[in-house]
Amino acid sequence: MFRKVLIANRGEIAVRVIRTLREMAISSVAVFSDPDRTSLHVRMADEAAHIGPGPSAESYLRVDRILDAARRHGADAIHPGYGFLSEDADFAGACESAGITFIGPSAASIRAMGSKTAARRTAIAAGAPVIPGTDHAVTLDTLRAFADAHGYPVLLKAVAGGGGKGMRRVDRAADLESALRDASSEADRAFRSPDIYVERLLERSRHIEIQLLGDRHGNMVHLGERECSIQRRHQKVIEECPSPLIALHPEMRQEMGQAAIRAARAAGYYNAGTVEFLVDSDRRFYFLEMNTRLQVEHPVTELVTGLDLVRLQIEIADGARLPFTQDQIAWRGAAIECRIYAEDPYNNFLPYPGKITRLTRPLGPGIRLDGCVYDGWTVPMEYDPLLAKLAVWADTRDHATTRMIRALREYDVGGIHTNLGFFRQILEDPEFRAANLHTGFIDEFFQRRRPPEPPPDLATVAALAAALHTATHKPPAATAALETGSRWQTSGRDGLLR
Repeated sequence: MFRKVLIANRGEIAVRVIRTLREMAISSVAVFSDPDRTSLHVRMADEAAHIGPGPSAESYLRVDRILDAARRHGADAIHPGYGFLSEDADFAGACESAGITFIGPSAASIRAMGSKTAARRTAIAAGAPVIPGTDHAVTLDTLRAFADAHGYPVLLKAVAGGGGKGMRRVDRAADLESALRDASSEADRAFRSPDIYVERLLERSRHIEIQLLGDRHGNMVHLGERECSIQRRHQKVIEECPSPLIALHPEMRQEMGQAAIRAARAAGYYNAGTVEFLVDSDRRFYFLEMNTRLQVEHPVTELVTGLDLVRLQIEIADGARLPFTQDQIAWRGAAIECRIYAEDPYNNFLPYPGKITRLTRPLGPGIRLDGCVYDGWTVPMEYDPLLAKLAVWADTRDHATTRMIRALREYDVGGIHTNLGFFRQILEDPEFRAANLHTGFIDEFFQRRRPPEPPPDLATVAALAAALHTATHKPPAATAALETGSRWQTSGRDGLLR
């Protein structure tokens, strides 16, 4: 088994990996940039290496600095986490060339499935159904031709990555050029590749993904599905296992699981990976993409299956065989995860970095919190503002939902805006409780429940006070009308609708 593992990442996923390494008696090495010098993952690791200033391009995306840190600290393996270099085939290849084990799939598999267009071609060859789209990067002319042939809306997506980066919905021809320019620029910043491809947009579809696990000996299983339909700006924020749709139609799990395995086998895949599907209103599923890494939402699968995916990743990378077969995997109960961000949901989810002045964590039965914050820590502005992943388990989805609401009420973060109050509203919403989920859920939620108007300014308050004073000499009907018009409500700092 490995003696020392470097985690080429930051934040809560680095903390998550460190905890499993401790259980396996493997030493950990953290890497950090200038803003992350006092971060929790640096405090928890056995050793830490500084890799540069704040911008990711000068620190967490620097292959040379990460490999140099691994050599200097004597690490014999690297866990990439997710984001940054986790789906970079060149990084995986560089690790192999340096004699350092990459805890993930091979560089060849990442090239075959990490590129979204290459993954589409692989899925088609494996017989998996795919959404109409291009299997190559588009120019403005080919984009126009596709939209003319398939109609609007269409979805522009980054060839080299996911997570909502480089993604744009386009509803009319007049917006194609600006959308392509913006998507390409964002993709280049996030993934160092400006290439964009296009798909027909399936509206009101469900986003359901299959967790895969394969070893280097040709064995591969699926660990069931996750429902990831609750998204903002094409990024998941609430995930569930099992999917409430597949709980009603369990035959879909086997069908989607086998389709995912066929696609992964076609790429010679091993280690942990996730195949994502969109499911339409007729329960037809379509291959979307493959994430050649551990997913942010992996805790819900762990809670329902009882497995430690990070431990299994490490053991597979060390050459072990899968310790179970497909028929030995069981799913018990239901799990829900909320991604806790430093952001303002009622201001277009604007990031809200700053100092945490108060922190109370939820506790109790069935609660898991994967976090990276502490009281007094300052959330940096340079990176994704994910603070923690709050996950709960219970015997049923309804019980898990009420448990999550209770946990969200106990969770308190002071000094910054978070989406805690927003999540409470979502989980209490009748449509969520009825499992009427789709990728446009949040947009429709805002249409149903607009946030309150901000309080009027002092001039308005003074004018209302003067009007009410004058109204004391007017007939009762007029007074009542003025009083009714003067009522207004405010929202709390947590953004909760009143």
